[in-house]
Amino acid sequence: MVNVDARTDAGTDSGTTAGARDGDAVSRFVERFAAQLTEAGMQRMAARVFARLLASDDGAMTSAELGEALRISPAAVSGAVSYLTQVNMVSREREPGSRRDRYVLHNELWYETFTRRDQVLTLWEKTLREGAATLGTDSPAGARVAETAAFFEFMQGEMLGLMDRWRVHKATIGLA
Repeated sequence: MVNVDARTDAGTDSGTTAGARDGDAVSRFVERFAAQLTEAGMQRMAARVFARLLASDDGAMTSAELGEALRISPAAVSGAVSYLTQVNMVSREREPGSRRDRYVLHNELWYETFTRRDQVLTLWEKTLREGAATLGTDSPAGARVAETAAFFEFMQGEMLGLMDRWRVHKATIGLA
C-alpha cells in the first residue's frame, strides 16, 4: 500500500508526529474498521472512505487524496461520498483558493448521527402505531407492529438520556 499519511496528515497531528506514523498500520486500521462498518450494513466503499476520513488528522481530504490513500478510482470516491453526504456523515467544502472540494467529517459526528436516527425512529414509531391500529392490536400482526412501535418509543427515551449523559461524560474526561 502507498504511505500517504506523512503527506496527507503532515503538520496537522496534535498528539504524535504524523510523519512518524506507520502507513501500513494506518491502512490496516482503516480496512479493519471499514469491514466492521460494512458488516453493520454500511456500503463497503462508503465505509472505507469514512474510516479513512476518520483516521486523517484534519478529518478532511480531497477526492484525489482519498483515491490515493485507498487505491480506488475517482468514481468510487464520488459514489462513496455521495452516500456519506446523503446520510449526513460528511459534507463537501470548497478548498480555499481552489476549485477542488474537500470532504469533511461533521463535528460531533456520532452525536449528530444518533440525533438524526432519533428523528427516523420518531417517524417509524408514528407509522407503526398507525399500522397497528389498521391491523387491529388484537391480531398477531397488529400486536407485533404495536410492540415494535413501543420498542422504538423506548429507544428514543433512552437515547435522549444517553446523549445527555454523553455530553456530561465528555466534559469530565476533557473532550468538551
